[in-house]
Amino acid sequence: MRVRIQRIESVRDLEGNLGKRIELVQEETTPRFAIRPASEEARMVQDMIRVLQQQIPLFNIQTQISMPKIILFLTEREYEELGVDFDVNQIYDVELFNQTIKFRKVQ
Repeated sequence: MRVRIQRIESVRDLEGNLGKRIELVQEETTPRFAIRPASEEARMVQDMIRVLQQQIPLFNIQTQISMPKIILFLTEREYEELGVDFDVNQIYDVELFNQTIKFRKVQ
C-alpha cells in the first residue's frame, strides 16, 4: 500500500519518556474524479491535473477528510532503531509480510 505522512507529533508515553506519534494516511493512486467517456484525451487531462496537484499546492486542496491508515507511537529509541526518517508529506510504499512492516520511500 502507498501512504503519506500526514502528521508527526511529540508525545510522552505512560512512563514519561519522550517519543513520536506518526500518522500515515493512504495515498490515493487514482484521481478523485472520472471523465467519461474514457478516451485518450481524458487520460491526458487526468494526468495533467495529477501533475498540477503535485507541483502547485493551490491545486492540492483536499475535499474530504482522510482517515489514518497507520498510527505509530514510538519512543525516541524505537524511532532511531526503526531507521526511517519520516517527513510530513513524504510518500512511502508499505509492505506487510510475514509479521513485518517495511517502509520504502517513494522518490
